Amino acid sequence: MSPPKYVDLLVLAAALAVFLLGGLPMLGFAVGAAAWLVQRGIQVLAGHRAAAELAAGRRQRAMAIVATTTLGRVWLMAMAVLLAGLAEREAGLASAVLVAVLFTVSLAAQGIAHLFDEPEAGKA
Repeated sequence: MSPPKYVDLLVLAAALAVFLLGGLPMLGFAVGAAAWLVQRGIQVLAGHRAAAELAAGRRQRAMAIVATTTLGRVWLMAMAVLLAGLAEREAGLASAVLVAVLFTVSLAAQGIAHLFDEPEAGKA
């Protein structure tokens, strides 16, 4: 992975300062950050596993891994935000905004990083 793909983690660290200085609910930050870091770990592991399956020539299995983990990560974040909102309404809103910002930044960074990736040898 190239460094631009990690910009979401920098935004997460900056969000801690925003939460502290803005007096926002720390429960919202804790839940949003935990859900984000867990789903990020799942994403990395799934990427490695999918790459191994592709290298072995099992394209359908690689796509199944990507699809399953993508849907699972979305459900994980949605459930975390829902539980935070049930515990404290303001925390749920803060957590939802944090996760939405992180998702947007991550998606944009991955797209930009993909534009600058060098094609592998033998691929056009």
